Amino acid sequence: MKEQEVMDQALAEKKNGPVQKFLQIVERAGNALPHPATLFLGFSILIVLLSGVATLFDLSVTNPGTGEVITPVNLLSVDGLHMIITQMVTNFTGFAPLGVVLVAMLGIGIAEGSGLIGALIRMMVLSAPKRMMTFMIVFAGIISNTASEVGYVLLVPLAAIIFLGLGRHPIAGLAAAFAGVSGGYSANLLLGTIDPLLSGISQEAAHIVTTEYTVNPACNYFFMAASVFFIALAGTWVTEKIVEPRLGKYNGDESQDIQELTPLEKKGLRNAGIVLLIFVALILWGILPEGGFLRDPETDGILKSPLMKGIVTFIFMLAAGTGIAYGLGAGSLKNDSDVMKGMEASMKTLGSYIVLVFFAAQFVAYFKWTNLGIIFAVKGAEVLQASGLGTIPLMIAFILLTALINLVMGSASAKWTLMAPVFIPMFMILGISPELTQLVYRIGDSVTNIISPMMSYFALIVAFIQRYDKKAGIGTVVATMLPYTLVFLLIWTVILIVWMSVGLPIGPDSPIDFVIK
Repeated sequence: MKEQEVMDQALAEKKNGPVQKFLQIVERAGNALPHPATLFLGFSILIVLLSGVATLFDLSVTNPGTGEVITPVNLLSVDGLHMIITQMVTNFTGFAPLGVVLVAMLGIGIAEGSGLIGALIRMMVLSAPKRMMTFMIVFAGIISNTASEVGYVLLVPLAAIIFLGLGRHPIAGLAAAFAGVSGGYSANLLLGTIDPLLSGISQEAAHIVTTEYTVNPACNYFFMAASVFFIALAGTWVTEKIVEPRLGKYNGDESQDIQELTPLEKKGLRNAGIVLLIFVALILWGILPEGGFLRDPETDGILKSPLMKGIVTFIFMLAAGTGIAYGLGAGSLKNDSDVMKGMEASMKTLGSYIVLVFFAAQFVAYFKWTNLGIIFAVKGAEVLQASGLGTIPLMIAFILLTALINLVMGSASAKWTLMAPVFIPMFMILGISPELTQLVYRIGDSVTNIISPMMSYFALIVAFIQRYDKKAGIGTVVATMLPYTLVFLLIWTVILIVWMSVGLPIGPDSPIDFVIK
């Protein structure tokens, strides 16, 4: 009896510890926030009210790009009301990220609905040597982000089963997969749905300073592709040196239940591979020779070619083509109706996103109309210039700010829609490109995903862990994943410092510096 009392007391003290108290505060704060769409509705109303207040004061700045004196525009006026009423629909339909995400997800829906994505992940993980298993699971988690959120629901529980079958602790496998899927969310060797989504928001924000600026979806590709291997190695090291020793030996009653690829699935993968090779060959045929049909007709270049401008179209065609080829070979697609069902299913998952975009689009439009974006940017840039901080310290500070905000606001697109109109113009005035600002945001947004209770799949991860540890909760997940957050933050920050110091481009036609013309 006394032993039980001691254990209960120790458990109570643990729950009342400083770390647990902090996590409880974060959880309560996050739960107190309304739906992201409601937040943007509130922000839109706030911008309208601020525009009226700002016009009461002698507030003005000089646009460093044009030399024009900028003053606030009052949306509480009759003209402002007319703008709000007449442009509500075009604000929504013209919002850059909306179309690109819808098109990309239609193709991804076919690939996912046919079973191609799931088969690829299983093949990648199951074919790896045992000593490479941890690395392959983290690596597969990172790559799975090309197909949006499929890694959370497929790879994370599968990794736990694989580790269990190898006689290792299943929660360690689960943690490794979760670290790759969520902590390495922005890194990838292929462009995914997050790339056109964020670049569209960044472009809208850059237009506050100059309406001619374009941000291509591949603008962070070089940096993020190189990051894949560093993050995979870091995740492997944390799993095997910190997480797994801490967990010890698994003594639960769960058993292995994993399925090998069937002959039909292997046939489907072969079909998809053939389509992929044909697709790559066509692209190379279009860009390698001078005057190729995918080169820029005016300059014969590649950076501003139809290939780069239409990258979302190529994502759609590749995902759809390989998905159909796999489905026909594996027997998961019988006719055109099955193909359409996959596309319909992907659209159903975007219902909440479309609602969010409607209100976010109004907020971004109001921010532009009122001139408050450029006013805040110029004033903020003046403060930062006076602080004497260099570009690298500013970027490190921005990583930390984003990582902190991510603890209470999980949606990557919602946060960026809110932050981009302020920080992109501000940093552009300081000579920092929108592409670099977006990249730094992605680092901060990724590293704390795995310890944020506000991340949309966090509750699902808790449920997965409870299969192997009935007493597990939010604190268990955070305690397990915190080493990944700290190591990923350190590794990515070091890579960023080196990258910026050398002056390497972060993506095609994506400089680090911005020069106001």
